[in-house]
Amino acid sequence: MKRVFVDTNIVIDLIGNREPFVKDAQRLFTLAERKEIEICVSALTLANTYYALTRTYKVVAAKKYLQLFKILVKVVPFEEQTIDLALASNFADLEDGFQHYMALQCQAELIVTRNKKDFKYAQLPTLTATEFLRHLSSKTK
Repeated sequence: MKRVFVDTNIVIDLIGNREPFVKDAQRLFTLAERKEIEICVSALTLANTYYALTRTYKVVAAKKYLQLFKILVKVVPFEEQTIDLALASNFADLEDGFQHYMALQCQAELIVTRNKKDFKYAQLPTLTATEFLRHLSSKTK
């Protein structure tokens, strides 16, 4: 089974129902629900998603959404080595560095994000959700 690391923006697209990105996010996470792929997200993603959701939803609703979401994914914890690697990296945005090294930590095959330019120093292939879904469908034909 393909293991992919999903960046925070894709998670917020899904849970926050952000147009026009929500459709691809739904298709991506449906694959995880069907056990066709394994999705990893960082613990940081849950915190950032919660923060974003509380701008729109009440705290109780935001927590409920995350509890349901958590069933679909493997949450990658922060490890000291991951933090050290991100701090010493060329990533301009420390959060992107954390995401990248957590993707490596969970042994993901690639990173799915809406902001590929943020991962120009990534050691893994980086695709948008649309590109990843297109890539998967071309392999099944």
